Amino acid sequence: MNPIRLAAAALLLTAAALAQAAPRKVTLTVPTMDCDTCPITIRVALMKVPGVQKAVVSYERRTAIVTFDDAKTTLAALTRATDEAGYPSFEAEAATKSR
Repeated sequence: MNPIRLAAAALLLTAAALAQAAPRKVTLTVPTMDCDTCPITIRVALMKVPGVQKAVVSYERRTAIVTFDDAKTTLAALTRATDEAGYPSFEAEAATKSR
C-alpha cells in the first residue's frame, strides 16, 4: 500500500472513531453530602476529569448529573473522582436495578 493510501485509511479510521464518540449523561448518587458546600467540592472534582463537559450537583437530591465524552473518560473515572474528594458515589440506575 502506498503512503498516500495508508494515510487516507488512517484518517478515515480516526474520523470513524471520533464520530462514534458521543456525549453521555449519567446521574450519580452521592449519599454522603451533608452541607451546602459539598456540591461545590464534588463539582470541582468532576470538572477536573478529562472529558467532563458539565456537572450539576444537587445537595437536596444528593445527586450529580454529569455530561461527559465517553471516548475520553468512563463512569469509573467519575466515581473515582468523587471518592477521592471524600464523597463516594455510584450510578443512580445501578441503585434502582439492584432493588
